[in-house]
Amino acid sequence: MIVPDNNYSEFISPTSGRVSLDEMFRKIVGYIGDDTAHTYNLIIGTDSFLNTETLFVSAVIIHKVGCGGIYFYKKTRRRKIDNLRQRMFYEATMSVELASTVMAKLDENGYRKLPVEIHLDVGVNGDTREIVKEVVGIVTGSGYSAVTKPDSFGASKVADRHSK
Repeated sequence: MIVPDNNYSEFISPTSGRVSLDEMFRKIVGYIGDDTAHTYNLIIGTDSFLNTETLFVSAVIIHKVGCGGIYFYKKTRRRKIDNLRQRMFYEATMSVELASTVMAKLDENGYRKLPVEIHLDVGVNGDTREIVKEVVGIVTGSGYSAVTKPDSFGASKVADRHSK
């Protein structure tokens, strides 16, 4: 099995451009701090695009419930992974690892109770229907909430937008 690396040194923000990991945290904390009356969720989602290599895009989304949100993403290139099962497991593992990194940093800033959702690019319809339980198990076994298609916009919309 391929094990993701944890090189999360640089992200891209659609509004701020390239940002370091620390800058991303400052922006997240600032965004939440600007309006503490709202409820926020941290959403992590990863999608992949298969070509001569596999491009993985992981998104970090701060969702201000009922009011939109902000997001950051990171692209990672790996050798071509033709096997759908292996690619979906890799996506889930990348998301769990990124969630752990983000939550550890947010915990340092007093945001330990921020709800975390891992959005997975799998669902009960389509090619991934046979592996949904296994992929969800990776996420829930790591202590996070798993969201699948059609509700997993963090992976199927946000990350997917930057994976082509």
